[in-house]
Amino acid sequence: IAFGRRSRKSYWTAVAFGVAPDVLAFGPFMVQRLISHGTKFFSHLGHKPELSSIPHYVHAVYNVTHSLVVFAIVFALVWAIRKKPLMEMLAWGLHVCMDIPVHSFKFFPTPFLWPVSHFEVNGVPWSNPYIFFTDWGLLIVVYTWYFYRKRRAKAAARARN
Repeated sequence: IAFGRRSRKSYWTAVAFGVAPDVLAFGPFMVQRLISHGTKFFSHLGHKPELSSIPHYVHAVYNVTHSLVVFAIVFALVWAIRKKPLMEMLAWGLHVCMDIPVHSFKFFPTPFLWPVSHFEVNGVPWSNPYIFFTDWGLLIVVYTWYFYRKRRAKAAARARN
C-alpha cells in the first residue's frame, strides 16, 4: 500500500519486495522441511522451531535480507542503473524497519546494521498478542481505507463520463 499504489504491477512489485526478506531467508528451509517431513510439517505450523534445527545458511541469508545497510546499497545501485529510484523497493526497507522492534534476542533479532555493526534491538516479539492483533488491525484499517478511496475514485470517474 505504501509504495505500490500507481498500478497493479507497481502494487505486486512492492508486495514482492516487502515479503522478499523473509521468503528468501526462510523459504528454502520451509520447502526442505515440507519435503522431509511430509504432512507432519503442518502439525508444527505456528510453533517456533528450535534454533539449533535451523541451518546456518538461513541465518546468513537473514543477515543480508534484514540489513538496512545492504538494502541501501542495493537501492542505490538500482537507482544508479535505472537513473531513477524504484520506489517499490522501499517496501523492503519498510519490512526491515518494522521488524526491528518486533523481534527479540530469543528468536532472530533484526541485524539491521549488518555487516557494519552487530547491534540489535531486544524488541517485543510480533507473536505477542498486543503486537500481533494491533498489526492485523492496522492492516485491516489501511487496506479498507485504500480500497474504499479507490472505489470512490472509480465511481467519481464513471459519474464524470
